[in-house]
Amino acid sequence: MKDNLIALLAGLLFGLGLGLSQMIDRDRVLGFLDVTGVWDPTLLFVLGGAVGVTIIAFRFVLRRSHPIWADKFYLPTKKDIDLPLVIGAAIFGVGWGIAGYCPGPGITALVLGMWNPVLFVLALIAGSLTYKSLSQR
Repeated sequence: MKDNLIALLAGLLFGLGLGLSQMIDRDRVLGFLDVTGVWDPTLLFVLGGAVGVTIIAFRFVLRRSHPIWADKFYLPTKKDIDLPLVIGAAIFGVGWGIAGYCPGPGITALVLGMWNPVLFVLALIAGSLTYKSLSQR
């Protein structure tokens, strides 16, 4: 129960940050991705803030022997770049460029009451289930 509550609070905080930074506005995201047209650089501040906080916070967090509410850190161990990673990143990038959403902002944008985020989340679920089905073969 405690883990679920912590996950819920973290998700709500993340969603609030996405909303405040306007990452759930697909037009702002698509404007940021349009580097050859009318480029909107404002999301660089969101990126800069996230990277800045991470650089500072990780120095303190990773000095601990374990997280506050867990027995160990769950950090990635795989460090090589392989074909599935490159293909997955390319598909993710194309989807982000077409839709203007990635999973976190897409799910958060459901509160806007528009059809674009709903269609995005349905496509996200369909893609995840397709990958799961294909990867089990």
